[in-house]
This record gives sequence, structure tokens and C-alpha cells, in this order.
Amino acid sequence: MTAEEYLINRFGLLMSISDLADLLGRSPDGVRVSLYTDTDVSRKLKPTMVRVGRRVYFRTLQVKEALSLED
Repeated sequence: MTAEEYLINRFGLLMSISDLADLLGRSPDGVRVSLYTDTDVSRKLKPTMVRVGRRVYFRTLQVKEALSLED
């Protein structure tokens, strides 16, 4: 199973902040704070964000690429 298949099977095509926090081993509040500060991680993850109403999701395949996860 590749990293791409694993992430899609576990989270689907869109990840919530809670899903991203689980993947990174951080709290959802910690992820929120790191996204709204100017860091390397936030610069990589911001292009993966999608807003649906007031909710924020992340494109799973782009998160994989942004985090440089190997297959």
C-alpha cells in the first residue's frame, strides 16, 4: 500500500483540521496556530486549503506532496 492509498483510505479526499492534526501528531489548536503564523510548514500547507462555508479542509493528495511523504 502506498502512502497515497493509505491517506485516501484513512481520511478521504479532503482532510479536516482534526485529521491533519492526527497525521502530524499535534492538537487541532496547535495546527490552527501554526497555519496562521509564517513558517515553512504553513507556507506548504496553505495552498492545500479549501474553504467550504466556514469550514476549512485540506486536499489529501496535496498534503502528501507538501509533507514530502514517500510512497
